[in-house]
Amino acid sequence: MVNINSIAKQVAESLLEIGAVALRPHQPFIWTSGIKSPIYCDNRLTMSYPEIRDLIAESFATVIRESYPDTEVIAGTATAGIPHAAFVAQKLGLPMAYIRDKAKGHGKENQIEGLIKAGQKVIVIEDLISTGGSSIKAAQAVREAGADPQAVLAIFSYQLDKAVNAFAEAGVPLQTLSNYSALIDVAVERGVIKSEDLELLKSWREDPSAFGN
Repeated sequence: MVNINSIAKQVAESLLEIGAVALRPHQPFIWTSGIKSPIYCDNRLTMSYPEIRDLIAESFATVIRESYPDTEVIAGTATAGIPHAAFVAQKLGLPMAYIRDKAKGHGKENQIEGLIKAGQKVIVIEDLISTGGSSIKAAQAVREAGADPQAVLAIFSYQLDKAVNAFAEAGVPLQTLSNYSALIDVAVERGVIKSEDLELLKSWREDPSAFGN
């Protein structure tokens, strides 16, 4: 069986180690939406570290083998999910495709690149879940192609209620290798943040709009 807690901690440690995740509880980052956030995540950095990208790919592959053994296609979201989908598809010996955020405005006007056939069981690979909108859109594109999006699997989630509710409403299962809770616990253990800042960091996840105001 997959030890989810062990994977969550290991991935969180790896993301912190390479600087893919940064925490600034007292000097928040500003998202495009205007929301102030104590965390910034750039999982694209994992591509530059062979051991970490392999840890991520093998963790995804293990989850798929155990929880979604009938998977027939691995589909990455453009652009950040594409390399990880390729790594996972290679490990599992499965076809791989990728999904644009919208159909091209020229040529065949494809939204899905690669081959996804009607009726096939598809896993969508994403790098990061914030509000969940783009990932759900990708899963819906799979449905519109007549295939079955079994789940969205992502490297990391901010665990925002908005995303949890959106996935539930869309009827799309979500599973992530690591998450905000695991990350801040590891950050305290490693002395990256002070233990007294833990409640402040937890409060952001509960109400991002009120953070830093």
